[in-house]
Amino acid sequence: MGESLKNKKDTIRKDYHTSGLDIEKILFNATKAAEAFRHYNQEETDRIAKAIFEAGFNSRHHPAKLAYKETKLGKWEDKIIKNVIATRFVYDDIKDVKTVGVIAEDKEQEIVEVAEPVGPIFAVTPITNPTSTVLFKILISMKSRNPIIIRPHGSARKCSVEACRIVYEAALKAGAPKNCIQWIKTSTREEVLTLMAHKKISLILATGSVELVRAAYKSGNPAIGIGPGNVPVYIGKTADVPFAVDQILISKTFDNGTVCASEQAVIANQYNADEVIHEFKKQKAYFLSKEEIKRLEPVAFNRHKMVMRVEVIGKPAALIAEMADIKVPPDTTVLIAPLEEVGIQAPLSLEILAPILAFYVADDFEQAIELCCQINRHGGLGHTASIFSKNEEKIEYFATVVNAGRILVNTPASQGALRGTYNKLRPSLMLACGTGGKNITTDNISVRHLLNIHRIARRKVCRYIKESFIENYRDERLDAESLAEDIE
Repeated sequence: MGESLKNKKDTIRKDYHTSGLDIEKILFNATKAAEAFRHYNQEETDRIAKAIFEAGFNSRHHPAKLAYKETKLGKWEDKIIKNVIATRFVYDDIKDVKTVGVIAEDKEQEIVEVAEPVGPIFAVTPITNPTSTVLFKILISMKSRNPIIIRPHGSARKCSVEACRIVYEAALKAGAPKNCIQWIKTSTREEVLTLMAHKKISLILATGSVELVRAAYKSGNPAIGIGPGNVPVYIGKTADVPFAVDQILISKTFDNGTVCASEQAVIANQYNADEVIHEFKKQKAYFLSKEEIKRLEPVAFNRHKMVMRVEVIGKPAALIAEMADIKVPPDTTVLIAPLEEVGIQAPLSLEILAPILAFYVADDFEQAIELCCQINRHGGLGHTASIFSKNEEKIEYFATVVNAGRILVNTPASQGALRGTYNKLRPSLMLACGTGGKNITTDNISVRHLLNIHRIARRKVCRYIKESFIENYRDERLDAESLAEDIE
């Protein structure tokens, strides 16, 4: 009887449809918008992109405050900066990029590249960076003439929809096609999977849990997802320790650690470990005892599900300590857990998007790099790694052995990976992780990833297809060396 009831519940869940959600109508509208977009020229497209940027930038405070009020994660002041990165920084990077018609020409090789939109995009956005991810994905989609359907995280629905509404109205005023931006307020998991797999969807932009990204890749449609980040930061012997600690805290306290590129573990060399500890304490970091680490572990990490607990994501350090019955000063910046092991047996060594840092002391450079690699392998392959050093040889070696798409040098990792004022990486709210993170690229995703590039190849006869060459190729007695003179 219990089994029968279970089957009945499963059937109800699978058959349930969200009231008012018409997937076929949404996709029909997206297809019509895609058809209209194909007739827009570069000037018209750029006007829409500029309108999106201006609307998103000018309203940056309202969605940020709404996001904090709705999600209770991070800091609204830092969410404003994320919205600035998603609009101002991204727009400055893409505004002059050609995305319509001929975008490149190689006269010597007689190759012309022509940009075409990919078609309707289905985008899933996260709870950690809700409005900034929405603004970013919409801006790069409009610049590449692709209609987009936003499905926000359920716990960040209101702020995400508000961000969509603000820029959609601006896009329409700038001449964008109707329904070029659509959003889904509520949907079941099955409906999300249906949208992902629908034949009218051309591309999926997936930001969220590992499970969600995997579902996007399994959908049968092209997908760009991002992998998890478990970011190690090594403070080398030649590092400016006060500067390194300051930069790490600038990053780890940014929106209370909700950026996936934020540092997760600090590796210090025994040569400067005492100085590193002193500087962290000077800046109000709290070092946990072994007993306190044991109390914090179940609060911060779910061993059964092998994931961080949502209750601590983006929460202040003092509040997290209180949740674990640990007394710390109210102005504590981060909680630091001195560890020796890496992996599930030491769960604070894994990705936790909160102001919590693992801390290791290495005997030498080789052990430090091995620790970085271990941390990287436990949930951060292909993402980001950070090093503070003045030794170029060590920096280059670090970059060759750690599997990370972004090797950040003397830089706060959160802002450095997203690209702020600290480097010239492409500004993006989607940080791909290459094959290590089961992604197709290690790039910071932007407009070029949302284009189909057609290549016009004009007749330019290769000399190697002359009849004399063809006959020689068929001669089994001739090898590469004997044919070298003819080829040259």
